[in-house]
Amino acid sequence: MPWFRRSGWFHVPVSAAGALITLGALAFCVQVFLAVDRRSHSVTDTLYGVYPFIIPTLLLLDWVASRTSARPAHMP
Repeated sequence: MPWFRRSGWFHVPVSAAGALITLGALAFCVQVFLAVDRRSHSVTDTLYGVYPFIIPTLLLLDWVASRTSARPAHMP
C-alpha cells in the first residue's frame, strides 16, 4: 500500500504512515523555527538559523515520499 500520492510537484499522504511522517517533519520544522526565532535579532538571522535544519528535513520527506508513493498509470 502506498503512503503518498503524487499531486503535481507535491506528495500527498494517503495512509496513516504517510500522515505520521508528514506531521512529524512539520512539527520538527515548527519547533526549529520557534527555537531559532527566539534568539535571533532579525529576519536574516532567523533564515540563516533555520535553513540548515528545515531544508534537509523537507528533502528527506520528499525522498521518503517519492520512494513510498504509487507509480502513475502512464509510467512503466
